[in-house]
Amino acid sequence: MCPNCRAFITTSDKICPYCEVAVGPKAAGQRTPSEIFGGLIPHAHFTTVVILLINLGLYVAMGIHASNSGNGGGFVDLDGRTMFDFGAKFGPAIRFGEWWRLLMAGFLHGGLLHIAMNSWVLYDLGARTEESFGTPRYLFFYFLTTITGFYASYWWRPDVVSVGSSAGIFGLIGAMIALGVRDRSIYGSAVRRLYTQWALYGLVMGFVFSYTDNAAHIGGLLGGFAIAYLAGTPGRNRSVELGWKFAAGIAVALTALAFGFMFRQLISGSGLQ
Repeated sequence: MCPNCRAFITTSDKICPYCEVAVGPKAAGQRTPSEIFGGLIPHAHFTTVVILLINLGLYVAMGIHASNSGNGGGFVDLDGRTMFDFGAKFGPAIRFGEWWRLLMAGFLHGGLLHIAMNSWVLYDLGARTEESFGTPRYLFFYFLTTITGFYASYWWRPDVVSVGSSAGIFGLIGAMIALGVRDRSIYGSAVRRLYTQWALYGLVMGFVFSYTDNAAHIGGLLGGFAIAYLAGTPGRNRSVELGWKFAAGIAVALTALAFGFMFRQLISGSGLQ
C-alpha cells in the first residue's frame, strides 16, 4: 500500500504509479532480520516474540519460586507475595524508592489465563504496531506506556499489588488510534475505528471484572496515544530516526536496569515486609 495515497501497489514498485511518490521499505522491513525457525515466525513478530519469551520465562521462574516458598496456587495462580518479590507494582514499595517496579510489573502475570490472554493479544498487536511505526518507536512506546500505565495505577490504587503486560498493550492500542487520527485517509479512518473498538472492549471488560487494573489500562492508553501522535511514523530524516533508535536504546537499558534491581532483591531476600 502506498504510504502517501494508500493505493494498492506491487512490492517491486519504487515509485507509486498513482501519485508518483517514492516508496520506501516498510518500517518492519528496515531491520531485514534472518529467517526465524525456517520462516514459521514472521519477521514482524520477532521483537514481540522476544518480549513474550521474557514474560514466559519470568512466569516459570515465579511458579518455581512460589512452589519452593510453599505458597499455594503453584503455576496456575500466583500469590501476591511472589508477585511482589519479582517486582509487582505496589505503592508503598515505590514510595520507598523502588521505581523499577513501574517497569517490571509489565513483564509479570498472576496466572495462566492472565498470561495466555495478554500474550495472544500482544502477539498480533505488537506486529501491527511495529509494521506501522518501526522497531525503535515500537520499543519506546511499549516500555514507556508500561510506566505511564502503572504510574496511573500507583496513584489510583497505590496499596494494591498489580502486574500484567496489558498496560503496554493498551499503550500500543493508543498508538494505533493516534496513527488513525493523524492519517486522514480511508485507511486511517479504518485503523482509528478498529482500535477504538479494541480500547472500548478492553476497558468495559476491565470494569466487569473487579480484579482488573483499569487504571493501568487507561494510563497506558492515554500515554500511547500522546506519544505516538507526537512521534509520527518513520520518515526520510536520518537524524530523527537515529534519535528514535537512541531513545529505544535508553528504554531497553532502563528495562535491563529494572531487571537488575529485581534480581538483586531476589538474591538478597530484601524488600518491604
